[in-house]
Amino acid sequence: MTPEEMAACHARAFAGQGRAWTVVEFASLLESPLIFAVGNARAFALGRVIADEAELLTLACDPAQRRKGLGRACLASFEAGARARGAVTAFLEVAADNMMARGLYDTAGYAEITRRAGYYARAGITAVDAIVMRKTFGTGRTVIAP
Repeated sequence: MTPEEMAACHARAFAGQGRAWTVVEFASLLESPLIFAVGNARAFALGRVIADEAELLTLACDPAQRRKGLGRACLASFEAGARARGAVTAFLEVAADNMMARGLYDTAGYAEITRRAGYYARAGITAVDAIVMRKTFGTGRTVIAP
């Protein structure tokens, strides 16, 4: 999968939800040995592992390909790749108004740990919170102690 394919898929997946990532941004990220990508031009996940922590940087699925299990497959491949690189915990953030993604992450065992108020800018409306989520591999849903 090329940076061009990633940028095109990302632009389609996030149309109307803010600025899509550019070819240059994807190419720059992929130069790092900490970054890895899984998937194809229809759906992909991009992540990084530092020490024993993984971060899902983005997961994009072409709208014409949604509801086919591609996002779920990419998330599972991201998790497998992260574990293979030594990660024991994964983090991600998702826009509070992205109900489809939130449902995916929830059913995959991610739990909300905090919010970043007004993090995602939206044209013509109030900025949307980012929900930060975490999953510890091997234990299912993360339990957050008070």
